[in-house]
Amino acid sequence: MATSNTEEIEEVERKEQEVVNFDEFPPEVLIKHPLQHTWTLWYYEPDRNKTWEESQRKITSFDTAEDFWSLYNHIKAASELRQGCDYSMFKEGIRPMWEDDANKCGGRWLINLEKKQRNTDLDHFWLEILLCMIGEAFNEYSDDICGAVVNIRTKGDKIGVWTANANSEESVMEIG
Repeated sequence: MATSNTEEIEEVERKEQEVVNFDEFPPEVLIKHPLQHTWTLWYYEPDRNKTWEESQRKITSFDTAEDFWSLYNHIKAASELRQGCDYSMFKEGIRPMWEDDANKCGGRWLINLEKKQRNTDLDHFWLEILLCMIGEAFNEYSDDICGAVVNIRTKGDKIGVWTANANSEESVMEIG
């Protein structure tokens, strides 16, 4: 019986060695999975000494699935942000403000969460929305998505999906 366990351990160690030797991987295995768009993460933290726009900080941009997960797994979860703070994820070149040209004629779908849902639903809903956006899950209406914002507030949190054209009823209804 001990021999069998030893053989199993040796087999596992051999397989682990194979995985560590990246030089033997064919190049196509190491290629990242590109996204349709480049996305930018923004962070807002209120500061009485700055305007709202000055308090909005561009964190980083990514254009592959792997870079999204690397970013997502190394930032605080939305539920861990301080009161008054926001995360925003927008297509590159679109700022998370209504004054941006891409947002001027747009609208948003809003999810209002009760305070008690922060610990149960907020992170799940936020991640699902991010994945739908970067994965183009809105099909032919994905081009009408500008981005999304999660607001952490005392009375309850909000997640908004921002759209480019509030007058396109078909697009608005399909996205929502």
